[in-house]
Amino acid sequence: MKRVLIYLVLLTFCFSCDNDLKEKLQNELDAYFSGQFSADEPGGAVLVMKGEEILFEKGYGIADIKMKEKITPETIFNLGSISKTFVSNGILILMQEGKLSITDSIYKYFPGFKNADIAKQVKIVHLLSHTSGLIDSRKVNENREFYLTAKDEENFYPVTQNDSLGFSPGARYQYSNPAFNGLALIIEKTSGIKWQKFIEERIFIPSKMFNSKITDGAYPQEGVAHGYDKERDTFKESDYGEFPTFCAAGNGGVWSSVRELANYELALRKAVFLDKEIIEESRRIFTPENWKSNRAPEIGYSWFIGDFNGLKLVYHTGSQGGFRSDFVSIPEKKLLYVLLCNTPKNTSAFRDNVLKILMNNILK
Repeated sequence: MKRVLIYLVLLTFCFSCDNDLKEKLQNELDAYFSGQFSADEPGGAVLVMKGEEILFEKGYGIADIKMKEKITPETIFNLGSISKTFVSNGILILMQEGKLSITDSIYKYFPGFKNADIAKQVKIVHLLSHTSGLIDSRKVNENREFYLTAKDEENFYPVTQNDSLGFSPGARYQYSNPAFNGLALIIEKTSGIKWQKFIEERIFIPSKMFNSKITDGAYPQEGVAHGYDKERDTFKESDYGEFPTFCAAGNGGVWSSVRELANYELALRKAVFLDKEIIEESRRIFTPENWKSNRAPEIGYSWFIGDFNGLKLVYHTGSQGGFRSDFVSIPEKKLLYVLLCNTPKNTSAFRDNVLKILMNNILK
């Protein structure tokens, strides 16, 4: 009986300590972000999760200037390039099912390349890792009106008309939006359905992302945050209809909330829609055999791999129109930090400060 009482006292003490630590963390994060966002301006939503417990989630500012709707953890934002991780995982699902190989040359899927030799050199894995050497030959600034409504196919087509590569595939890194327009089209060609529907059925639903959306032309008009740029003292809407290439969904067409992105991370940890080994491979640095750059590789299959105080970071950022986003996982600690904004903010500075707060509270 005495041992039981001692155990209960210790358990109560530990629970109290955990609660105190959680409250301290919440107060520090809230104080920090309250100083970064104004209550009556476009802002953002933040979430921190450890294990399966959400330690902190809060919205700051307004989702829509006209309606004055407050941002909450359930507010839907455009994710920008975090969308690329969904496209990458869609390709890997098809690979797992034996319907394609990431070592396939893209000529198999795009035989209409002006220079067939280019397409035969580039493999799907090069698209996934931004090492394809394909030149982004879109003339967006010269043809702004066209690119306001151009979808994935129209954004990828100029790449197919190039005479040469920028470098040998696999030799170095160069970030490429059209590469993910191409990957989205490969999902369609392989699955036989719209790639948006494929991602919804195979990733969103299993991951309990029931309110998330993917554009296919016009973006969601209701129930989502609008993106804004600030010019002098005035906020101007900057999303679909104002910002070119917004329709090119393969590189930035996913819309979600911080809460549903937490579900996405949990689905990845639990290998809900992909085998664990494939997920781990996708979140490991890919180093091509012919790598020649002085810059060391730092990307897997869409995911960037970094380091914070000796801890591995798996992350992706997003920037499109007035939207900014950051998704950071620390697998070793089962920790996730997500930030979604509907106005340009310095997400790198935010991340640095949040990681410092986490280090002082729960990463010791």
